[in-house]
Amino acid sequence: MNAYPELQLCIGGAWKSAEGQPTLNPADESVLGTVPHATAGDLDAALDAAKAGFEIWRKTSPAKRAAIIVEAARLLRERVDEIAFAITLEQGKPLAQSKQEILRGCEIIEWDANEGRRLYGRIIPSEPGMRHSVLRQPIGVVAAFSPWNFPLSSPVRKVAGALSAGCSIVLKASEETPAGAVHLVRAFHDAGLPPGILNLVFGVPSEISGYLIPRPEVRLVTFTGSIPVGKQLAGLAAQHMKPAIMELGGHAPVIVCDDVDPAGAGTLSAVAKSRNAGQVCVSPTRFFVHEAIFEPFAAAFAKRAAAIKVGDGRDPSSDMGPLANHRRLEAMEAFVADAKQKGARVLAGGSRIGNRGYYFPLTVLAEVSDDARVMYEEPFGPLAVINPVRDIDEAIDKANALPYGLAGYAFTNSARNVDRLAEGVEVGNLSINHFVASSAETPFGGVKESGYGREGGTEGLECYSVVKNVSHKQLDFTS
Repeated sequence: MNAYPELQLCIGGAWKSAEGQPTLNPADESVLGTVPHATAGDLDAALDAAKAGFEIWRKTSPAKRAAIIVEAARLLRERVDEIAFAITLEQGKPLAQSKQEILRGCEIIEWDANEGRRLYGRIIPSEPGMRHSVLRQPIGVVAAFSPWNFPLSSPVRKVAGALSAGCSIVLKASEETPAGAVHLVRAFHDAGLPPGILNLVFGVPSEISGYLIPRPEVRLVTFTGSIPVGKQLAGLAAQHMKPAIMELGGHAPVIVCDDVDPAGAGTLSAVAKSRNAGQVCVSPTRFFVHEAIFEPFAAAFAKRAAAIKVGDGRDPSSDMGPLANHRRLEAMEAFVADAKQKGARVLAGGSRIGNRGYYFPLTVLAEVSDDARVMYEEPFGPLAVINPVRDIDEAIDKANALPYGLAGYAFTNSARNVDRLAEGVEVGNLSINHFVASSAETPFGGVKESGYGREGGTEGLECYSVVKNVSHKQLDFTS
């Protein structure tokens, strides 16, 4: 049950092996398997399958589509232990977090499946003899690109949205964490999804995107990943007049007002920051704390951070696993060295753990200079910055100072502050007094350079549809 799965492409309902690259376990740097790379012929076959599959799926009733999609979620729940073990092996997060990711993915699938039955059009009132009907129809074949940090739930966002809206999809999942996507696609096929509607490929990311996006079969591009890559793909999509959903990076601010318990907020913040070793696009990173409670907040945060046990995700006692790859480890070391050189205080962590596996502790920096790299570059790792501010206005100004705007957080017990935060913080998702940035029923996405389009909620499914207006006038040649 706890074996790492065979990694294969899935094209037109058929599984296929191919040469590729090794997939590593970040806990000990051992090789788990070989992820296959799709050839140009494989991509052509996937597009042909998706095009044919779309003609079947678009004509399938929303109720029948929903039944298949919900069955896939049931199978994922049934297989949660097996899938969680594979995700922990390839990505590093503790087993409990891997299970939570799968179950959250199931909630998204189930919600989208049922919301797909409610992609309503409307009738626009007009003069007698004229009727204006607005229809929502599936956009067509979707090219989807998902990242490595959430091997199952990130592909789920795209697959569930596309299929629930009546589209077919070619999913290019991460080569570094491929098992989650393999399990996901297998569940949909075992649930009875007709061949060709969901296809899975892997390969060199720039080569796959450069091949798929210009193809006329592809009608929509959806991508989750870094801002630089997102800009490249959005530009390529624009050249070919393709709409796109871009869920890009962030650098989430947290505003802590002086009317909350600093110890409680600091402790909760440290736990939230440790989730997935901080490798989350909505991870809370820049903490702007009112100067009146700055010291007790920072002390509580650092104390809880130091107590986070870092270890192999398969060990039930581990609170935080290794970083997913050597690039994140090197980045953490560089961020900390730069901040220290510019005067930051290290309150917890700060250096690599051991010399095998990509382990790095939850690290807390205080009073960090605005010109330190970590203040304007997303660390995407277990690194938090805590700085004092005079008031809520200064906090909002600092929160908005960067060109990113994906998620933001705040702690306050004041209704006046809530209104000020809701109106003033420039993000697509603002969570107050908690750290849940999105749920299945809410729209998720960014503003400014953090992207456009939405995943989740009614808005998410609408992105996979096109609007058609039909004007029908009664024939009357007597007048």
